[in-house]
Amino acid sequence: MIDLQGKSDYRDRAFAKITAGAAAVVLLILGLIAITITRRSLPVFREMGFGFFTSTRWSPPDGLFGALPFIWGTAFTAAIAIVLAVPISLGVALFMTQVAPPRLARPLVYLIDLLAGVPSVVFGLWGVLVLSQYFDLGRSFLTAGIILAIMIIPIITSLSREVIETTPNGDKEGALAMGTTRWEMISATVLPHSAGGLVGAVMLGLGRAMGETIAAALVIGSALGQITLRPLAPGNSMPAVIANEWGEAQALHKSALIALAVTLFAITILVNLVATAIVQRSMRRGQGT
Repeated sequence: MIDLQGKSDYRDRAFAKITAGAAAVVLLILGLIAITITRRSLPVFREMGFGFFTSTRWSPPDGLFGALPFIWGTAFTAAIAIVLAVPISLGVALFMTQVAPPRLARPLVYLIDLLAGVPSVVFGLWGVLVLSQYFDLGRSFLTAGIILAIMIIPIITSLSREVIETTPNGDKEGALAMGTTRWEMISATVLPHSAGGLVGAVMLGLGRAMGETIAAALVIGSALGQITLRPLAPGNSMPAVIANEWGEAQALHKSALIALAVTLFAITILVNLVATAIVQRSMRRGQGT
């Protein structure tokens, strides 16, 4: 007689081990990346100390490497992108899930997914040829922020749409049955239910905006030492300066560029941790705990 229960238990254990192994491989790769780039960045940290993060002068011939302008440029352009992208993304997601009929919503979903697959260099070239010239924005923080916003809108929209669709139909129908308008139903049921997931979608978009390289390098202006709140001023970001200077970097200069990568890596992890904490807090509130 065949022991079906024993075979089922064996398959469950094998599946658990395979999935655990896959997770371990991901963590191993992440750890190896962190260890490798951190070791390669140590020379500049020994030379500059904490001044690497606080100095504003970046002069490879003089052996001076101040990362503060690039950290600022990365944060500034990402902030512009989020401010522009979030309202549009949320509006499109709500339109596709709550307003548009299925015959219109489905093509929009395909269009958003198609936009997400466009290579970043195409957006960058469009920014150089159109925004920088015809709209007189020049190569600046604002131009980079607009390009980054266009690039992250599909990501935030797709994730927001999936999160919003998890709202129980009973909650929405109950709110409408009580005489609320469509917007009152959305604000009272859909948005509170989806808050945690929406924060996660925005944070993923923020991570993409902070890490984008080619598009930002083409339109940001590549100005060194520029810390300003003027959006039309040229600047630079950590990914852009790495892409622009890596080919000619030697010794300490290359270590400084790797240190920028380490800094960006650490900031991205911090953003993800904050997003995870916000999402978990929202889930606990939703469960009433």
